[in-house]
Amino acid sequence: MRILICDDDVLIIEQLQKYIESYFKKNHLKCPELLSFTGGEALLADTGKKDIVFLDIEMPGMNGIYVGNELKKSNKNVIIFVVTSYSEYLDEAMRFHVFRYLSKPLDKQRFFRNMKDALTYYNTMTTKIPVETKQGVYALPSSQIIAIEAQGRKVIVHTIRQDLISIHSMNYWFEQLPENCFFQTHRSFIVNFEHVTDFNHSTINLTNPQITAYLTRRKYSSFKNAYLLYLENAR
Repeated sequence: MRILICDDDVLIIEQLQKYIESYFKKNHLKCPELLSFTGGEALLADTGKKDIVFLDIEMPGMNGIYVGNELKKSNKNVIIFVVTSYSEYLDEAMRFHVFRYLSKPLDKQRFFRNMKDALTYYNTMTTKIPVETKQGVYALPSSQIIAIEAQGRKVIVHTIRQDLISIHSMNYWFEQLPENCFFQTHRSFIVNFEHVTDFNHSTINLTNPQITAYLTRRKYSSFKNAYLLYLENAR
């Protein structure tokens, strides 16, 4: 994992570095690679992987809104914290799905709570899930799974690249998949919130237009609430 800080205020950079190191030490975790930049140009020029980014909005040259949009174009799963004194930028920042909005001066306990949420989200996105078929085992990040569908006796794992016939049951998949990202909408469908485009009281449309999941009426409210919570946490 790489964590990047971009702020033209060196004191804020030092404070964020201290808080990050303190969080990992407190939780007995190895601190990841930390890099800092004082401008958006230098941050975007970095060719390494960007997992978590703490981003100031008002900086000389490229502002944080532009930089955030560019980061999301390169990697839609990058976790971006906006760190600023100016709340009027909140609406613009939300357009590129900022994960959290941190106000200056930074509150350490709030920072720790948000850091915990970010790591939970990161682990969910990067943890690989084994899909066992008769031909072999495929290890996929959960973000690549669109939905699980039962068709008669077959259980199909719809992924971004291909469909895989699982040797396991729907109950197995219900237990296996992280509940904060997946939801069983019908006895024949488990969907990944990340791939939901829209839904009504009976059907759910997904990023693959060839797949339409069923949604039972009795699950509509709980699905809607879980999906809205997912969107809130994914910002």
